[in-house]
Amino acid sequence: MNLSKSSVLFMAACTGLIVANLYYCQPLIILIASEFKIPVTDSGTITYLTQAGYAIGLFFMVPLGDKIERKKQILITTFASVIALIIAATAQSFVVLEIASLLIGITSIVPQLILPLAASLSKPEERGKVVGTIMSGLLVGILLSRTLSGFIGDIWGWRAMFWIAAGICLFIFFVIYKQFPFNQPVFGGTYAQLIQSLYTLIKTQPLLREATVMNVFCFAQFGAFWTTMVLLLSDDPFHFNSATIGLFGVVGASGALAAPLVGKIGDKGSSRVVVGYGSLLMLVSFVIFYFSAQSIIGIIIGIVCIDIGLQSVHISNQTRVYSILPEARNRMNTVYMSFSFLGTAAGSAYGLMLWKYGGWKAVTLGCIILSLLALTVYAVTYKRKDKVQKVQ
Repeated sequence: MNLSKSSVLFMAACTGLIVANLYYCQPLIILIASEFKIPVTDSGTITYLTQAGYAIGLFFMVPLGDKIERKKQILITTFASVIALIIAATAQSFVVLEIASLLIGITSIVPQLILPLAASLSKPEERGKVVGTIMSGLLVGILLSRTLSGFIGDIWGWRAMFWIAAGICLFIFFVIYKQFPFNQPVFGGTYAQLIQSLYTLIKTQPLLREATVMNVFCFAQFGAFWTTMVLLLSDDPFHFNSATIGLFGVVGASGALAAPLVGKIGDKGSSRVVVGYGSLLMLVSFVIFYFSAQSIIGIIIGIVCIDIGLQSVHISNQTRVYSILPEARNRMNTVYMSFSFLGTAAGSAYGLMLWKYGGWKAVTLGCIILSLLALTVYAVTYKRKDKVQKVQ
């Protein structure tokens, strides 16, 4: 079957609502630190534990989509996410909240099960556009989750946000049960063989390696920025509360409108070029951030740049990865996304470390280094990867 426009939009909504679980905690770390009487930089650990959990779930659970029926896996994982969110909402110690954060990450992989499902049901000439549309839903979920949690936390406290998220996921569970199509897997081996095949894909697919390394550096920048931005805006000279900090997610969400356009450009065979421009735009964003420690306008401009840049890199690379080995899309996505979110987790930790060392200036300079590393990978692999693209 081919996907209708309404099915694509529904999948986009589901990915956005579920991936939001990973980011609700970010504007709330100030409130969480206050309740548990710990430093804000310590409460920030839940941000990278959630991302690390997501990477773990991607690596060990997403490959099963090539072995078991995808709708069944999506339903089980969504229900597990409800349980993890309830544990977070009722946590009576910060250690329990840290464990719950890891579980939230592990069980919020549903978007990365939906994307390969959508790709497998799409016409080849429309695959980039479909992936871009669903990714726009995912990115809006990522960015608006901060706005929602900031307001909910300011009005009802941080626990209320996790209760609301659990209710949203429970609702999605029943809707997916009614609406999603069945999609039979094609891998007939054991789970051990499935995991082993991940290493085989890394070894034999140079395009996958290049796209993944690029994403690691770009996602690390993204994680470092959004984690430390909360610290910047809650300190001198701003002293913003969680609701005001959350509003900056709206600025980033405006950039998500570019996602379908990026995917459409990729369908015309220009994905590799878009990756380069996106990487360059991320570098520009941190140059802007460096000079904007006390400028709201500068921060807003930088947020638009970093989000459009990341989308350009990520969606274009994802379209390229989906264009090879259709029978292994879940496993290809596993390698690509698990390392990407390990990059996010490492970037969040990296950003907190730099903040302790030298504040906002250190964070921005550290991310400029990551941007230059991403552009170096792009430049070194450009000609060789162009040749690979021609035989896809």
